[in-house]
Amino acid sequence: MIPIAKPLIGEEEKTAVMNVLNSGMLASGPRTEEFEKKFAEYVGTKYAIATTSGTTALHLGLLSLGVSRGDEVIVPAFSFIATANAPLFCDAVPVFCDVDSKTFNINPEKIEKLITKKTKAIMPVHLYGQAVDVQPIQEIADKHGVHIIGDACQAHGASYNGKMVGSFGDLECFSFYPTKNMTTGEGGMVTTNNEKLAELMISIRNHGREKTKWGYEHGRLGYNYRMTDIGAAIGIEQLKKLPKNIEMRQKNAHYLDIHLNSIEIPYVLPNAQHAYHQYTIKSKNRDALIQNLKKNEIGFGIYYPQPLHSYKHLKKYAHKDLKTSEFLGNEVVSLPVHPALTTQELEKIVKVVNEKL
Repeated sequence: MIPIAKPLIGEEEKTAVMNVLNSGMLASGPRTEEFEKKFAEYVGTKYAIATTSGTTALHLGLLSLGVSRGDEVIVPAFSFIATANAPLFCDAVPVFCDVDSKTFNINPEKIEKLITKKTKAIMPVHLYGQAVDVQPIQEIADKHGVHIIGDACQAHGASYNGKMVGSFGDLECFSFYPTKNMTTGEGGMVTTNNEKLAELMISIRNHGREKTKWGYEHGRLGYNYRMTDIGAAIGIEQLKKLPKNIEMRQKNAHYLDIHLNSIEIPYVLPNAQHAYHQYTIKSKNRDALIQNLKKNEIGFGIYYPQPLHSYKHLKKYAHKDLKTSEFLGNEVVSLPVHPALTTQELEKIVKVVNEKL
């Protein structure tokens, strides 16, 4: 079986975990601080705040920006469910924006008409590892005085205009789920250049604690969103390997680009570097393609089979101008692109896909 994803865990990660276990410091401690420092350096920000997941990173980021009851957060209608759920955690309203038919990312041309007096933030998603077209979105945000919180949960190693994803907007959020470009088992990270936001998130993720003599002063409502040193130890080793793994993903994607016939391969912005968390194509003959992939033991994924506004708890936020998001769910299919693929496996993927185009 050729899996759609394969976490690459080596002896380095195992040794790092054992060192933490032997130290007796299992909760959030020195390894977490080290991981935060190194991840911030990697994306080019002043601060990084480790959390328990990409979802809690999004929640933490929204809370730090003051998003609360009645506020509106503009999100793409085609993404993972956490993108729309995070505003709901804050009693805010997710306002769905349609996506671009080429990049599958939020369509900047459709954002401005969705802005109202209640708009607090725009949450663009760097879907599949493809950087969002940041510049026009930033211009819109600046014009209307709203925040940008980037959902970079699939975009470790992606870049835009020579800058790493993670360094845009007010803050950006990452996930370290096992299928991502790097993992901590479960975990997340928020990156920012804003000292006040960083300090606020550090407090909120730890029960609202403030820096005092005894450490048990709680200045606000907070949560237990702390990463463990066990996860952070894995993350430190994974981060060392990330550049090489991204290079391999890009190499594998380039092979697929060249050899797949008559399909719409992933579009890449000319001023961006795709990190290929997923290699997603569109197929009008998807059912037959899927059956052939199954028959030949090739993993695949449908990310995502339906737009966010089609889910029961989100239907009330639907509107008419979401046609591209509704269409994509019928045609997208993701193929293996992970660094562990062999040349023979890539050749097999190409052969099987080309048979059912």
